Amino acid sequence: MVSGCMGSSGAATAKNGDTVRVEYTGTLANGTVFDSSEGRTPLEFTIGTGAVIPGFDAAVTGMQVGESKTVTIPADQAYGEYREDLILNLDRSRYQSSTAPTVGQQLQISTADGRLISARVIDVNETTITADVNHPLAGEDLTFAITLVEIA
Repeated sequence: MVSGCMGSSGAATAKNGDTVRVEYTGTLANGTVFDSSEGRTPLEFTIGTGAVIPGFDAAVTGMQVGESKTVTIPADQAYGEYREDLILNLDRSRYQSSTAPTVGQQLQISTADGRLISARVIDVNETTITADVNHPLAGEDLTFAITLVEIA
């Protein structure tokens, strides 16, 4: 079933609140592919619910089924700017385990309110683990090739 606003051609256009299915490939400025739906089921989400980054929501809004476009989404509409204040120095004694953490390893950190957040280890010494809780794509402008497959 296709619903949504009708464009000038009479075809439905995706709007806020519509559940859509899209095929996409995401690339960085240097051309590196960081994500793609190729070989998988198309991505399904409801526009305007925060299920995807704001710039992706905006890019799909107004598209018609079968339409393809390429958009570049600035960092502030993707995963945000890279923030130095999200680099944390943690007391290594809090993370006792049989093996020492290594640079690049993912850690789960408990916040003051009890939530778990993911952090990437960027440095380790005898007393401190330095961890980055920025999203791995923070600070990156992202380019997406998007095809709207369906408006459900």
